[in-house]
Amino acid sequence: MGFSVITMRIKDMFFDRHVVMAAVDSAKRKVLSQAGAFIRTAARTSIRKRKGTAPPGKTPHSHEGSLRKLILFGYDRASDSVVVGPVGFAKSTATKALEHGGETVVHQRRRGRLVSRKVKIAARPFMAPALEKERPKLPLWWRNSIRKGG
Repeated sequence: MGFSVITMRIKDMFFDRHVVMAAVDSAKRKVLSQAGAFIRTAARTSIRKRKGTAPPGKTPHSHEGSLRKLILFGYDRASDSVVVGPVGFAKSTATKALEHGGETVVHQRRRGRLVSRKVKIAARPFMAPALEKERPKLPLWWRNSIRKGG
C-alpha cells in the first residue's frame, strides 16, 4: 500500500510523455488554425470591391467578390502546417499571377463568341501582406497555448 503512494508521487513530479505530446499536438493544431483564420481574414479584407484595376504593387480590386470568397485555409496534418490562399481553378494561373505577376489566359465573350487571349499581369500581392500584417501576433497566440489535458 505504501509503495504505490510513493510511486504515484514520483510520477507526478515528471512529465508523462504521452500526455505532454498530446497537449502539444492539440495546441499546435489550434494555434495554426487560428493563425490561418486571421491571415485569411486579413487577406479578404484587404481586397476592396471597386471598378477598374488596382495599381501594380497594390492589393487587387474585386469586381464581383469571387476572389475574396475563394480565399480559404486548412490545417495540413501531413506537413504539420497551415495552408492559406485562394483556391484556384483547375487550369487557371490567374491567382498566382496576381500575387507574383506573370501571364495568364483571359476568356471573354465578343459578339457571342468565346475569345481567349494571353495577358501579362503586374504583381498585385495580397497574401504576403496579409501574412506580414498578422506575423507579430504569432508569438501571442503561442503564449500559454499548451494546457494539461489539451
